[in-house]
Amino acid sequence: MKKTLRTVLFALLTLLCASAWGQASGVQKKYKVKKKDTIYGIAHKYDLTIDELLNANPEMKAEGYSLKAGDYVLIPYPTTAKGAKGSAGYSSAKSATQGALQGKHLSVGVLLPLHNNDGDGRRMTEYYRGLLMACDSLRAEGLSVDIHAWNVNIDSDITQFMPSLAGARCDVVFGPLYSKQVRGLAEFCKARDIKMVIPFSISGDDVSLYTQIFQVYQTDNRLYNSAIESFLKTFPKAHPVFVDCNDKTSKKGSFTFSLRTRLESNNIKYGITNVSSSDDAFARQFSATEPNVVILNSARSPELTQVLNKLAILKATHPTLRISLFGYTEWLMYQQLDEAKFHQFDTYIPSTFYYNPLDKRTAALCQSYERWFHTPMQQALPRFAITGYDQGQFFLRGIARYGKAFKGTREQNRYHALQSPLAFKQISTAGMQNDYFQLIHFLPNGNIEALSY
Repeated sequence: MKKTLRTVLFALLTLLCASAWGQASGVQKKYKVKKKDTIYGIAHKYDLTIDELLNANPEMKAEGYSLKAGDYVLIPYPTTAKGAKGSAGYSSAKSATQGALQGKHLSVGVLLPLHNNDGDGRRMTEYYRGLLMACDSLRAEGLSVDIHAWNVNIDSDITQFMPSLAGARCDVVFGPLYSKQVRGLAEFCKARDIKMVIPFSISGDDVSLYTQIFQVYQTDNRLYNSAIESFLKTFPKAHPVFVDCNDKTSKKGSFTFSLRTRLESNNIKYGITNVSSSDDAFARQFSATEPNVVILNSARSPELTQVLNKLAILKATHPTLRISLFGYTEWLMYQQLDEAKFHQFDTYIPSTFYYNPLDKRTAALCQSYERWFHTPMQQALPRFAITGYDQGQFFLRGIARYGKAFKGTREQNRYHALQSPLAFKQISTAGMQNDYFQLIHFLPNGNIEALSY
């Protein structure tokens, strides 16, 4: 069933947040609640944070509280500068699109599992929170946003939400999560020329059938092809060395096979060795005159550790060897453990995202998230809240600026992502497929750079 922003936002605020908040310092007026008012809407109407409004009205924190028409709400004086509330610190004070956003209005639909029953619901709840924070930031730049959210479970019939969704008159819809629900929502959006963002993985190919669809997820084959092209561009004169890790569970064989095929077609010689080989046999596969690039056929941490230790021994006995590593997105999960060796071996990791907790904008968003929802983001890669924030910023800015002409191409993008950049290309004459790809490069000098392709 449909969840109004009031119900969903309050549920999200109270879902994992039980600690008490301080009392507001003063009250400027009493506000009589009108039909369709929301906690979120009232707070923003009076330039307040959610914290400030709830602090002045402690009864709102009670489990099961529901805002009702005719109720009176105390409106405190804001304790933060106007226009710099929940978004303060993670959004630039002046944006290149600020003039384009001023006075614009968008209606947004969200059809995702928004509950606390399982991992899908908790992840999508966090994604939705990030989307709300993006709307808060955009509001400070003059964009008016209405959000209409529905809890769409895995067993939900997507068509049952259509009457309410039609009444919302949305400009863009985010969802669904599950592949079996895509076709019904796509037909609805096609009939009304509504842009439809599929934010996560799906198994179907509806993006090739519907012009309204923006498909963010990229298949493994698509990512492997991008990784191979980036490898050839980055290491045109290197000597590749493939290391068999004896990992029977690995699914990376298709990538290494495809890369070897391309190398052979380009007449590039390469070495093949095994992590269990003797140190001498292992060393013989490396070039003493050319830079070496090591590729594993496993993305698991134990196998990576074995190879890193093997390379450390190799480097100690052959200090003049030039060695780089070309890895997998999964390696980003091991960064805290292996970062020093990533730098030591000049590591390149293919990825569509990069979470950098040391980035000032990212750190500020994480801090604001905890203030809003009294819980840290889940320890996942990528962070779901930042994904929601990045996607909200990207699509709402773009649609506000370009309207129906927004395609999400690199040329139309005016937003610098915190974690998950986007760049879309059209599939034939149909929908738009995310084509963004980058290499996260751990330089030997200790720096990290993102190389976009």
